[in-house]
Amino acid sequence: MIVDYIDEHKEEFGVEPICRVLREHGLQIAPSTYRSAKTRPSAARAQRDAVVLERIRAVHSDREIGRGLYGVRKVHAQLGGEGGVAGRPVSRRQVERLLRAEVPQGARRGRVVRTTRPGAAAARPPDLV
Repeated sequence: MIVDYIDEHKEEFGVEPICRVLREHGLQIAPSTYRSAKTRPSAARAQRDAVVLERIRAVHSDREIGRGLYGVRKVHAQLGGEGGVAGRPVSRRQVERLLRAEVPQGARRGRVVRTTRPGAAAARPPDLV
């Protein structure tokens, strides 16, 4: 997040002055830390997540397999049936974490039961306590 901020403003101010101002406001970052963060390769978990997420998207949105309706349980079962991703098994927790970030809410069967009504608050008498 700080690295992105420095990227946005480094053309205008420069890396060292931005880091100096951030240090004055309590954020401890050195120019060398910024530069090492820019050149460091992404973590192994992030690389693996990118590969698995691509396969989860394919399974979830496939018109014949998931049709956008598959949840964690079925996506995990589908990936397990295929032998994992890139020859390695995928844990249910990983599928859950990646699918939660990708799909806001899964499909649910039946009607949605509404227990409150928006207009009910206006009809209620005022609280006298």
